[in-house]
Amino acid sequence: MADADDVRRLALSLPHVVEIDSDGFDFRVADKGFVWSYPERTPGKPRLIRTDIAVLFVGDEAEKQALLLGEPDLFFTTPGYDGLPLVMLRLAEVGFERLRELMTDAWRMRAPDALVGDLDEAGVSSNTDPG
Repeated sequence: MADADDVRRLALSLPHVVEIDSDGFDFRVADKGFVWSYPERTPGKPRLIRTDIAVLFVGDEAEKQALLLGEPDLFFTTPGYDGLPLVMLRLAEVGFERLRELMTDAWRMRAPDALVGDLDEAGVSSNTDPG
């Protein structure tokens, strides 16, 4: 079971990550978002920043559909994200190691090639203890 603090700790352990000031969390590499709080929109109501749900960059529609169909307890989407390579992740349903894997993959897809080697140099892997 993960939470916003886990997202923050994992994101900031990745190289060249910048946290954008927001009501929730919003992390970028090379000015490209890879994980942020879900901005829930309900018609007629103000936007609600959900820190219990992370929006993750997944690269393409095929990966998005694979996650949505393969792990519907973890992932969902909304019509506002149709056509975008993004999924919403229920943090309370995901373990720390799976969250690390997903966030690292999202970082790799958004980081320029010149920065990706820094990830390996930083020793970031899914085998690192969360402590």
